[in-house]
Amino acid sequence: VQLQASGGGLVQAGGSLKLSCAASGSIFSVNAMSWYRQAPGKERELVAGIVSGGNIDYADSVKGRFTISRDNAKITVYLQMDRLKPEDTAVYYCKAEDVGYYNTDYEPKAVRVAWGQGTLVTVSS
Repeated sequence: VQLQASGGGLVQAGGSLKLSCAASGSIFSVNAMSWYRQAPGKERELVAGIVSGGNIDYADSVKGRFTISRDNAKITVYLQMDRLKPEDTAVYYCKAEDVGYYNTDYEPKAVRVAWGQGTLVTVSS
């Protein structure tokens, strides 16, 4: 199971970016997918999460500015980030929980947690 995040970059305050995170590896189910971020000198924190049933949760700091969505057919989670602020600057990581997949012998397996490699978002003032 691999997660590939993309879409980070440099943007001015007030601008927008859209992050994508695609899961791969003979996956047949994923429960929760979420975005975390880690700013320099700070702990990793939850930004937004979405479960397979559709329930969504946001950190208070991004409510009304960020929107998380997922495409189950593509096993991809997105994070639309609008009205970006300098304090949003961080490395953003995607996470998938309770991932069901087939191994090379076509046996169903599961992994509890998988992380993407991170994508850097820099917001200039």
